[in-house]
Amino acid sequence: MADNKELPGDAITSEEINATILPGHSGKKPLAHSRNRNAFTELMSSPKKTKVKPTSKALSHRVIPTIPPNASFTGRNGLGRYMASPAKFPAVIYHNEDFVAIYDGFPKSSVHVLLLPLNPKTTLLHPFEAFEDPQFLVSVKAEVKKLKSLVESELRRLYGKHSASEQVRIEAMKTEPPPEVLPPGRDWEKQVLTGIHAGPSMNHLHIHVLSVDRHSSCLKHKKHYNSFATPFLVDVEDFPLDPEDVRRHPGSQGYLKSDLVCWRCQQNFKADFAGLKQHLALEFEAWKRE
Repeated sequence: MADNKELPGDAITSEEINATILPGHSGKKPLAHSRNRNAFTELMSSPKKTKVKPTSKALSHRVIPTIPPNASFTGRNGLGRYMASPAKFPAVIYHNEDFVAIYDGFPKSSVHVLLLPLNPKTTLLHPFEAFEDPQFLVSVKAEVKKLKSLVESELRRLYGKHSASEQVRIEAMKTEPPPEVLPPGRDWEKQVLTGIHAGPSMNHLHIHVLSVDRHSSCLKHKKHYNSFATPFLVDVEDFPLDPEDVRRHPGSQGYLKSDLVCWRCQQNFKADFAGLKQHLALEFEAWKRE
């Protein structure tokens, strides 16, 4: 996809497509560099969870065939910069020989990250085509599961203190000595979405992993919301897709133009995006307290 102009089927705007300096998390330092230990810092420091490469040198043999050193990472090729030189960017959460995990530069939820596969045979394919490779799909699902687990832990860190379902677990952690087995607390796994867009706007294959809240200052348009609240977002676990699956034809299904329906209470706001945004802010606070 060479055209960097916004097209009718895009889920993002021309500003997002052509961004060179990403806003990230509204000026906050990436969580991987936070002084407080969390899921992301644990990943970066624990060799048991992943072998994090300190430089991109080990990645070069995987990336160079598709992304030459002099490649232009402008417009729809913007994600390529993180794949070619992951150690250079604070937005990178971790990287290994097969994947790079980054913060979404324009997050559509309070926690929103991307997984970028480095396989040169698939990185520029549409996900519907890339996931026809059974071996590759298995590897992607496994890495998505790992990243999803980190997001779950991050949600617990951020919102556990507000959650009624988490209080018994929190109190148990305060006891001396703490119990050998902690109460399960809130099921944070159910609070995380994973998937690909049926009509990707960026050229390099990427998988979204995000919290369900859709609470973000970067959520500015109807298509932003609908790209994560309709079947336009295809769960990775749904692959391989049936050849007749209607999600293979997102344009004809009109997902991005459909009514705005609250993800939590199912209230239909029709085309009232401003009304939905106000409602989502209230739902976000209620969701945190569950």
